[in-house]
Amino acid sequence: MKLTKFLFSGLFLFTVTLASAQDDMMKELDSVPKEKEAASAAFKGLQVCNMQSTKLPAKGEFYFLVSHRFGDLKYGINNFFGLDNALTKLGGIYGATDWLSLGISRHTYQKTYELALKYRVANQQIDGFPVTIVGYNTMDINSELKKDLYPELKFNNRLAFTSQLIVSRKFSNSFSAELAGIFVHKNLYDELLDQKNVYLLGAGTRYKIAKRLSINLEYAARLNLPEDTNSIYHNPVTVGLDIETGGHVFQLVFSNSQPMNDVAIFSNAGGNWEKGSLYFGFNMYRVF
Repeated sequence: MKLTKFLFSGLFLFTVTLASAQDDMMKELDSVPKEKEAASAAFKGLQVCNMQSTKLPAKGEFYFLVSHRFGDLKYGINNFFGLDNALTKLGGIYGATDWLSLGISRHTYQKTYELALKYRVANQQIDGFPVTIVGYNTMDINSELKKDLYPELKFNNRLAFTSQLIVSRKFSNSFSAELAGIFVHKNLYDELLDQKNVYLLGAGTRYKIAKRLSINLEYAARLNLPEDTNSIYHNPVTVGLDIETGGHVFQLVFSNSQPMNDVAIFSNAGGNWEKGSLYFGFNMYRVF
């Protein structure tokens, strides 16, 4: 009996000890930090309207882009409501990794070739990091300039650049917003009407009004505009409608900028909303 009691007591102590050890182990496992889940994209399109959003293609995805801006609507029937003098952009964007994409596009405006680099620095996380941060850089090559008109023209004179830092947050399933610090540099510019360097602060929002529809709004303010400037250009303002159609996002836009390359959008927006001078158009992305 004594041996039986001894063995039973030992088994009981072993069971209690094992249970206690399991509880300690579970507490340690619970205390190990779990990987934060990334929030879904704040914007469905790669662009808010004209401005870039913080969305990037996934690794291996290829986006074919067609954008179109009709002429100034204020002239009405005289230019057939913009159909007579439209501008077009054709381009491709490739997701080299999940955080890096490469783009190239050709614009009818100044026969411009635009090279683009977009990269994610940080991602908004559920119950974690509060925002998504993306960098975006472009280089424009103006192929319209002719040596016949500019005998001393060099290749460097054809170049213009933008650098952008974009910070976005998805506040809910319906509402997202972003802020962007923007810098534009031109190697060749009109000293009477234009600036060599332009600094802007941009903002964009998206509000979902239906399962596949959202209203987008963006604005960028030039911060270093001289008081005595003779510039004919305005701060870019654009309103858009996102339409999700499965394989692609279709965007309808009304903007005071007809050109679609970033340099021109942010420094050469020639329309004036107050005077009814604006341009209607669309962006269409097809994913492969």
